[in-house]
Amino acid sequence: MEFKIPYGKKSIALNIPEKNIVPLIYKSGMQKEKTDISDILNLSIKDADKKSFCTNGFSTNVISSTDNISSTKKYKKPIKSQGLEKLNESEVISLGEKIKEDAIINEDKIIEDALNRPIKSPDLIDLAKTKSNVCILVSDITRPCPSYKFLPFIIKKLKKAKVKNIDIIFGLGIHRKHTPEEMVKLAGDYAAKDCNLIDFDINNCKYIGQTKNSTPIEVFKKVLDCDLKIATGNIEYHYFAGYSGGAKAVMPGVCSKKSVSANHSMMLKDGAEAARFYNNPVRDDIEQVGQMVGIDFIFNVILDDNKKIIAAVSGKNNEAYLEGIKLYDEIYEISVNQKADIVITSAGGYPKDLNLYQAQKAIESVKNVVKKGGKIILVAECQEGFGEDVFEEWMKYVRDFNYLYERLKKGFVLGGHKAVAMAKVLNDVQIYQYTDKSFHCNWDFGFEKIDNIQAFIDNELKYNNNLKIIVVPNGRFIKFA
Repeated sequence: MEFKIPYGKKSIALNIPEKNIVPLIYKSGMQKEKTDISDILNLSIKDADKKSFCTNGFSTNVISSTDNISSTKKYKKPIKSQGLEKLNESEVISLGEKIKEDAIINEDKIIEDALNRPIKSPDLIDLAKTKSNVCILVSDITRPCPSYKFLPFIIKKLKKAKVKNIDIIFGLGIHRKHTPEEMVKLAGDYAAKDCNLIDFDINNCKYIGQTKNSTPIEVFKKVLDCDLKIATGNIEYHYFAGYSGGAKAVMPGVCSKKSVSANHSMMLKDGAEAARFYNNPVRDDIEQVGQMVGIDFIFNVILDDNKKIIAAVSGKNNEAYLEGIKLYDEIYEISVNQKADIVITSAGGYPKDLNLYQAQKAIESVKNVVKKGGKIILVAECQEGFGEDVFEEWMKYVRDFNYLYERLKKGFVLGGHKAVAMAKVLNDVQIYQYTDKSFHCNWDFGFEKIDNIQAFIDNELKYNNNLKIIVVPNGRFIKFA
């Protein structure tokens, strides 16, 4: 079987015998022969009006495959429905084929439909009519969220409401600040022209209370000073917060290091895991922060593997957000019924593999589907190296889980928490990384370096041609059924 594994801004080709591949089981049913792409969204075109999300604030559209797997299976392109261009029925696409935006996805219509049909909320124009100072919280450069695509639509609504001041605030959390050029690139020219582009300042936060878990809530003052707060982002699985998006724009996006440290310290508790919203201590804490700060409106998108917007949801937090994660699960929930000897995963290419601090999430997403003593291969460029100084320092001790765990229990340290997570995985499996960078101090910190993935796999199969291999080109979270 032929795979294309995202790496930086390109991809790595890989061939593996089909008999060695553990098949991925998609909740969407996309692995089934002759599945229409509309079924991926669990949406029959003729029954579209019967779906609550189509009449209650959701905007969805056709998506490409959930993993970049080249296959001989063919899927008919759908005939015109909401937001779809009419196509010749004889046209087909291969699973994983890069889809032309103008042929399948009408992103503008998806955005407009979602904004025009907010869930459990008045229209944004009505919300903003009496407001003069509005902030829109957007993702930073380490996230794939294409804010520049939807910001013009949000801003136009705010202009119709005659809002005088609009701040675009980048939720950095503990990440580095942007250059002016990066801010313009992220927000887009339209937003840069009419709004104030502002990086979150971790040293300019105000205390407003604490959560039930005693997390101190210290929030960027500029956010608190706004009389209308709009949170944006993209929905995807998060390895201990359950999902990204929603109130995560506030916590950790625009909260102090003290606040984020207290929240993230709960990642070691039961229930803090991917694909879990309820009874997740980290997520519960995030939602409480969102409520106390007062998110007035959310706009979240779901992306395909080409980072195209395939669905969007807007409205009240967290009612709209809950509908968003339901749809995300319908599209992207994947499982396997057996564990593998080798798992090959990628963070999804740029910008998710800018640094190891972000890329390690791909390892977390597949750790439960590799056999004990097995191998995980991370394909990640990491042009910024580790990406965070504390993480880099703690990673020096990653082979000693007990030491790092006890150290973290004495006092939670942001950056250190990810090293502890990696140490825990390394207790059970070997981790390799494919990259052409050399930031790893002779690779003695825990991972082993691979220069040629194909040669590595061929060699492994040479010694055991019955090895079972799972390939997850875009770092999806995989359940073990």
